[in-house]
Amino acid sequence: MTTSHDYPLIRCKGLTKHYRKGRQTVTPLSALDLDVPRGEFLALMGPSGSGKTTLLNLIAGIDRPSEGILEFDRHEIGGLSRGRLARWRAAHVGYIFQLYHLIPVLTAFENVEIPLLLSGLSRRERRERVENALALVGLADRMHHVPSELSGGQEQRVAIARALVTDPPLLVADEPTGDLDRESAASVLALLQQFSAEFGKTIVMVTHDPRCADAAERTLHLEKGKLLEAEEAL
Repeated sequence: MTTSHDYPLIRCKGLTKHYRKGRQTVTPLSALDLDVPRGEFLALMGPSGSGKTTLLNLIAGIDRPSEGILEFDRHEIGGLSRGRLARWRAAHVGYIFQLYHLIPVLTAFENVEIPLLLSGLSRRERRERVENALALVGLADRMHHVPSELSGGQEQRVAIARALVTDPPLLVADEPTGDLDRESAASVLALLQQFSAEFGKTIVMVTHDPRCADAAERTLHLEKGKLLEAEEAL
């Protein structure tokens, strides 16, 4: 008997995405099947145009599939309206971008607090959550600094704290180390590994860097919208 815990957190069946580009129809994903177990750290690799960012955006609820089934925790989300999808995303997904997307005039604390402002939490509850999230990424002593006063690695850790502050079950990361030096990149990857191993976060990461992908438990390669296991892509 399959329990809820055994069932994958993310299940894609026949997932397809079409875009119109002028008079042409572009299909970056075609009939893709994928299961992502709870707590897994998954890396997605592939050349430009392979569909990896399209897949990440579908999993994160940023976009909707053209065809197929997309389930999260046994609930179909692919067919939700844009409004309902936005509410689902706010409750379930933390997004980590390559270029941080921090607001320059806000402090680290204020940047991390942004996802909580419409949550209904009291000011004290928001403060506790933000302080805890910044402590988890090792920036408790930098919370009152604006982004220009932080290194690139510290800015990315602020972005990770912002993704964590709502305690979402899923973290999605789009080239999270692409703008970092090797030492800062290693620090960010170690944090992601910790959140998966210790806190049970499911992480789906897009990267072009094999060293970055090595931090994940499993690596899949996309070629023209199709998935390959790492060994098949060699």
